[in-house]
Amino acid sequence: MIRRRPGPDGRTPVWFRRITVPAALLPAVLLLAVTVLSPVASFSPAAPAAAAPPVPAPDWDRPGGYTPQVQIGAVHTVYYPRELGRGGVRHPIVLWGNGTGAIPGFYTHLLRHYASHGFVTVAANTPTSNFAISMRWGIDLMARHAADPRSLFYKKVDLSRIAAAGHSQGGSGAINAAVDPRVTTVVAMAPGPLNDVTLVRDASVLYLAGSDDAVVWPALVRAMYQRSGHLPAAYLELRRTAHLEAVTSGGSMRAPSTAWLHYWLLGDRRARGEFFGAGCGYCAGDPRVAAFEVNRAAQRHGTGG
Repeated sequence: MIRRRPGPDGRTPVWFRRITVPAALLPAVLLLAVTVLSPVASFSPAAPAAAAPPVPAPDWDRPGGYTPQVQIGAVHTVYYPRELGRGGVRHPIVLWGNGTGAIPGFYTHLLRHYASHGFVTVAANTPTSNFAISMRWGIDLMARHAADPRSLFYKKVDLSRIAAAGHSQGGSGAINAAVDPRVTTVVAMAPGPLNDVTLVRDASVLYLAGSDDAVVWPALVRAMYQRSGHLPAAYLELRRTAHLEAVTSGGSMRAPSTAWLHYWLLGDRRARGEFFGAGCGYCAGDPRVAAFEVNRAAQRHGTGG
């Protein structure tokens, strides 16, 4: 029904329609009115998303994300990622020294493993690498390649991030190579004794020893570590590991050496957790570990202190 009644000013008529709502629909109409006319919608805030769990450290024994390739030269054998420079990356360099009487092919699976993790690994072809002459030539070789537009490595290697690594006589050679200030970190696997770490001024060192090594006793390796107080250094002794463990695949030394390279050459925070902090990977009762020590200089670096 349409009716007329006076407006608010008492004169202007206002026409209106009276609408009758069936009783059965009254609850729905009232609910609609409350929802539309309420000045603030009544929503419960969503519960905050749960914090993402920390990303676990990868299994450093496993291959990385690159496909390894090999280039054999007269003085060096170079193991490198096929996808060189992917995403604009400039790859760190690892110099490699062989054990007495060995050539890079004796360690081929280990060196290919490093290449799969993005490291351009330059292995000296000499079977007598103790004094690191050919190892250090590897830096000059890659510097020439990095500057040569015709080279596969042109603008694809990082000459500011260089490691020296080696096994037995080559482990001693890795320490001697670090006398060169261009070397920033060292991995010495069961290193021989003909070196003087006090001559190394600006590099970190990981000493790896095997509890079953009858050639280079763990006590000898630990003594080298103890002479390294002026450098960031760590000592890791692995159970059931003999002297030739590193040959071919790297054995039990492959994972910690890869993690060390990831931390010191790539700044990988996941790798840092293997060596530093409460409950670190190698200091939390790992059954593979016979002994693990990190000196004060390394702790200051690894914990930011």
